[in-house]
Amino acid sequence: MPYFSPSSFAAGFSSLPAGVPTPSANIKKMINARTILQNCPLGALARLGLTRAYVLSNDAPKAKSTYQEFFTLWKDADPDIPIFITAKAEYSKLK
Repeated sequence: MPYFSPSSFAAGFSSLPAGVPTPSANIKKMINARTILQNCPLGALARLGLTRAYVLSNDAPKAKSTYQEFFTLWKDADPDIPIFITAKAEYSKLK
């Protein structure tokens, strides 16, 4: 069973602030390992990071789809969580 640490998560998206929309293979593995990360916040955050990579690469259909997946994963989240508020604002800009 693979192990995903917060540091591998951070390293996977270190290129996004530079405007390089290329999440690492580790992030894609995190997203595909749904049974492992089913109840782990890093799984949902990995999906949000992938969504942001799609936005940077101007792939609006994939970005919208993955935002919706993120919102589905966090449907029971506290609506006052800052990253959730930010994600909703980012999603509204895509429409």
